[in-house]
Amino acid sequence: MARIAGVDLPKKKRVEYALTYIYGIGLKTSRDILKSVDISFDKRVFDLSEDEVSKIAKKIQSDYMVEGDLRKKVTMDIKALMDLGSYRGLRHRKGLPVRGQTTKNNARTRKGKKKTVGSK
Repeated sequence: MARIAGVDLPKKKRVEYALTYIYGIGLKTSRDILKSVDISFDKRVFDLSEDEVSKIAKKIQSDYMVEGDLRKKVTMDIKALMDLGSYRGLRHRKGLPVRGQTTKNNARTRKGKKKTVGSK
């Protein structure tokens, strides 16, 4: 089983799709990584040699911010918005949609369960 950036990749999937299990790597980035280390997209994870796995891991570690570091950066960015008191920060603090969506009818995912007001 290939373990890259602290994530166990699924054995039977193609490498290009298996790399997307790592937080911060999408399909385009996965293909760019495989192109740069000269590994076929069609290979399965269990077909990779230890040398190929280490090449991929080195490339990811040197050029990309993934997993824990990326999660930490995102949370710090959100915290900075809240500390600044920007509009986006206030929306984050209140638990409302941040990107301009209306909240009159929908937004239940962000707002949570309904809180009924005024019922007897």
